[in-house]
Amino acid sequence: MLLARNIQSKLESELQKGDKIILLFGARQVGKTTLVQRILARNAYRVLSINADELRFINVLSSRDLRQLRDLTGGYELLFIDEAQRIPEIGLNLKLMADNIPNLRIIATGSSSLHLASKTREPLTGRAWTHTLYPVALCELAHHYNPFELGDMLPERMIYGSYPELFSLEGGETKRDYLRNLTTSYLYKDILEIGNIRHSSKLQNLLKLLAFQIGQEVSFNELGTQLGMSKDTVAAYVDLLEQAYVIFRLHGFSRNLRKEVSKRDKIYFWDMGVRNMIIGNLNPLTERNDVGHLWENLMISERRKWLAYQGVLGSVYFWRTYGGAEIDLVEEREGKLFAFEYKWGNKRVRMPKTFLNAYPESEFEVITPKSFLTHVGGR
Repeated sequence: MLLARNIQSKLESELQKGDKIILLFGARQVGKTTLVQRILARNAYRVLSINADELRFINVLSSRDLRQLRDLTGGYELLFIDEAQRIPEIGLNLKLMADNIPNLRIIATGSSSLHLASKTREPLTGRAWTHTLYPVALCELAHHYNPFELGDMLPERMIYGSYPELFSLEGGETKRDYLRNLTTSYLYKDILEIGNIRHSSKLQNLLKLLAFQIGQEVSFNELGTQLGMSKDTVAAYVDLLEQAYVIFRLHGFSRNLRKEVSKRDKIYFWDMGVRNMIIGNLNPLTERNDVGHLWENLMISERRKWLAYQGVLGSVYFWRTYGGAEIDLVEEREGKLFAFEYKWGNKRVRMPKTFLNAYPESEFEVITPKSFLTHVGGR
């Protein structure tokens, strides 16, 4: 199935302008290469496509030698570098080409924003458009399915997630095999190399603990004690996992009210299939005791995808008081607060009085399977 990706038109527009390098980040297997190839097929540029795993290209693209770079790209109108984070000095070499080969359009993809961005951010300041591609979003599936069908597929997305290849697979066992391969072979590859982590078991054990704690505040001290690691090592691993688009953090929202919790984070997964495979549980929702957490994680990740694709500026948080009052997601946009609570069932929920009294101009909404579509850009 050829899935629509929301940022395709934006990338095509930037490609037509040709005035900046295009950087496309995202986890492995989310469809970066497929998306770029689809865009290139719709244009008549003479393209040099390079896989950064090939040594002969790595030597030139890390050379900082303008003559070699010109020889490599001569006669081409567009250079596409896949998995560019694997090339040493890639940022400086991209800068050389951008400054000295003005008619050459460049697109580069990377599966780790930490590694590639650290190599490109300073050299390419003002010279690059930067985008992130996530696992397939519900707002993208809305191009193919009607509201009833989108609601009907929620259990599937909560169990198996939304990596593109899953949509062409049939049967639970086939999907299970794909997710097993993804979480053991692809997902950690760059993290282990970039972080110089020798024992992948430490990373996997940390991920398992985080997977069991979605929707809960996380203590790096407690995680370190359980894993036999220092708090700083746990923090470093979490940062690597976040930069590789496996997880993301929400900070506690506070305007310095004494009762508000703000020192700990909550950690969620960008994809539910990855999360469920990490804990070894792909059982149907009727056989699970974590459905509420799955729904919360799915909706928060889908909301973040949609906000990112829409280019909405703002910040997202969770909110809780030491007395136990809480709100799953708080968005701060254009000086206003929008609060959301996620419920799989039909239980009636009201805005906590503490929050209402502290922020009387804020808006509050409960998101259920009957009301989720507009929240995630489905319609």
